[in-house]
Amino acid sequence: MQILRRMIARLAATAVTRVGVAVIVFVVIRVVPGNPIAMMLPPGATDADIQRLQELYGLDKTIPEQFLIWAGGVLQGDFGTSISLRQPVSELVLGRLPATLELSVMALVIAVILGGGMALTATLYRGTRLEGAIDVTGGMALSVPDFLWGLVLILLFGVLWPLFHISGRISPSLGFEFQSNFYLWESFVRLRFDVWADIVAHMFMPALALAIPLAAIISQLLKQSLKETMHLDYVTLARTKGYSETSIITREALPNAILPTLTLVGVQFTFLIGGTVIVERLFSYEGLGNMAIDAVINRDLPLIQGIVILFALIFTVVNLVVDMTYAALNPRLRHA
Repeated sequence: MQILRRMIARLAATAVTRVGVAVIVFVVIRVVPGNPIAMMLPPGATDADIQRLQELYGLDKTIPEQFLIWAGGVLQGDFGTSISLRQPVSELVLGRLPATLELSVMALVIAVILGGGMALTATLYRGTRLEGAIDVTGGMALSVPDFLWGLVLILLFGVLWPLFHISGRISPSLGFEFQSNFYLWESFVRLRFDVWADIVAHMFMPALALAIPLAAIISQLLKQSLKETMHLDYVTLARTKGYSETSIITREALPNAILPTLTLVGVQFTFLIGGTVIVERLFSYEGLGNMAIDAVINRDLPLIQGIVILFALIFTVVNLVVDMTYAALNPRLRHA
């Protein structure tokens, strides 16, 4: 019952959040100086040409009128038409979303493996030089932003030791016809491992650049949680029974210590998706973040709105799932 009430409250908060984000984004991008219609027309365009396109895209109306028209369309699944690309915003956004989701999920997997491994190793070898080295490595990983890690990775594994591709999502020479935009997943289920390996080679460096700072955060929090858990009575009891230190950490301490980390991973995943905007641009990765920068440069108002609303939706849904998962795993909430 407690979980159900919590879910209803979060769904209501999610709806309010989405409306608030929509209003703020809509108003802000319209009060920024600059005429997107004038930017898309050639230098010799007349005032009549600009006026005609403004009427076509509804930009000749007041901001409240524009918002009501746009909101009415969104409720019917119509996010408008891109000014620069002349295509429906929903098609453009949904077409790029799979690439960003695959990149974000791969980055999250890498971050969990690296961060979890660092935390478990530091706990197992606590008080040794190895723990100190892991702490220093984590501090360095956290102090450098993801796009700078991207530059470092390009220099190391794209230029000095060219092991991975530094731009794009797949090699055009493969000539593989996809039926969806989930390239990584589709190539795997169709058993085209040569295509799958090529996609991974393109995706690995941007994913690693995104994952490194998050891995450091996961490592620090999980290590601290493990350290606190290792002093609890049931862990001491397991130690008196003669269990190995590795078994005590992984089987006794980790299940309880991982709960705060689970919440952190969910929250950070939303920031991870936001971080793809710069990293995708850096690696010329054809995802939603790269498209967002093009939309801002071109002042493509409908496309900016569509992308921001989708990002806000992803953020709220992920936070909702994390909150519900935490509530389901936490015995105090599950049995309330």
